[in-house]
Amino acid sequence: MRLRKKLNYADAENLKICLSAIIPINIYNMQPSLTIDVTSEIGELNAVILHSPGAEVENMTPESAQRALYSDILNLNVALREYSQFYGVLKKVTQTFQVSALLAEILHNEQYRKAFIGKMIEGNPHPDLTDFLNSLMPDQLTRFVIEGVPMKKNMLTSFLSKERYSLPPLHNFFYTRDSAIAVKDSVFISCMANNVRERESLIMESIFNFNPHIKAPTLNPIRFNYESGANIEGGDLIVARHDILLAGMGVRTNSKGIDFLIERFKEKKQTQHIIVQELPAKPESFIHLDMVFTLLNQDECMVYEPLILAPSSYSTVHIHIENGEVKKIRYVENILSALKHLGMNLKPLICGGRKDAVFQDREQWHSGANFFAIAPGKVLGYERNLYTMEELNNNGYEVIKALDVLENKDHPKNHNKCVITIEGSELPRGGGGTRCMTMPISRKNLD
Repeated sequence: MRLRKKLNYADAENLKICLSAIIPINIYNMQPSLTIDVTSEIGELNAVILHSPGAEVENMTPESAQRALYSDILNLNVALREYSQFYGVLKKVTQTFQVSALLAEILHNEQYRKAFIGKMIEGNPHPDLTDFLNSLMPDQLTRFVIEGVPMKKNMLTSFLSKERYSLPPLHNFFYTRDSAIAVKDSVFISCMANNVRERESLIMESIFNFNPHIKAPTLNPIRFNYESGANIEGGDLIVARHDILLAGMGVRTNSKGIDFLIERFKEKKQTQHIIVQELPAKPESFIHLDMVFTLLNQDECMVYEPLILAPSSYSTVHIHIENGEVKKIRYVENILSALKHLGMNLKPLICGGRKDAVFQDREQWHSGANFFAIAPGKVLGYERNLYTMEELNNNGYEVIKALDVLENKDHPKNHNKCVITIEGSELPRGGGGTRCMTMPISRKNLD
């Protein structure tokens, strides 16, 4: 009876829990403590954090889609079918953690729970929200935190409000790349450009600060009292090598956010190179660097040619940090020339192929440059980008279907180089690819 009372906080019809999307939370079946270690983008994957899309994706309307940073609303059933291929492949090749399980585990601690709720609803105008959240069990609280809390229409102001939620759903959270990124043995917590995503960063910061299984030092501009206006998101950061970080600068990550990175590397007094690529504000498919550039292998990368290789008005800057100070900061021709100067000579493979610029534009729009490496030369991407897949195949990558891996008809270990294709009719419409949906926390170091 007590459980029923809690779940009746609002009309159950408004909640729309999609049972097929809920991942069972078992806090007693977690792995031993894991050391955060990411010194490359392509080293063999040891562990990754994911969030399977759920009811929060369906709790979006055409009216709220733009505010939620979507250009369309997703069909959850189709998205889940595609995501299950992606998730299933990763479970076969590495250790996977679900955000919901990691968060629920720390919410069993009363001290962490109260601090988390207090921080999460700071500035929220709904006074009864605190009592409701405090009344929930940890797994229930986790789901409401992610899926949203429908607004209780028991006062005139709330009744007249066009808002449906007193705590909005996290529609974008299955893009776990954006809210935090592991660099070496630390985790940079994103300072999101849009406040509708701030709670995602809070969740990830809480997990890394308090979950004993993956506890790690966190670096958050807000905690360092860094000047206001510093924005940084994980999709804009690519760990090219232990001493080289690529950073996109555009609508989601700004120069102040990259200045924050510079200050942290100066404190460590280690040699560090940051290569900054300016990104266009439009179209929206250019929101992050990994939408136009990703690493595939020790000597290959995927690029959107018009921005990365062709002459343009979007600048590339090389920053050299050594012994606690910036030794040099200068304009360079492009990312590839800067990497070559540092000993990384990469062959560019072309998103959308080499036949027609129209194909390049179309496939970049659907995350054709966005690949996720599970090992050197072994990557995941969307099947729909046919000309990109042809380009990979022409360069020695065997194209294998995710379903064949899941049905044990094939496996990445059978190939020297391969691309595992995920059906992608619905997921790409959310605005991200396979790299966007992952947050690696441990990779084997490259020789």
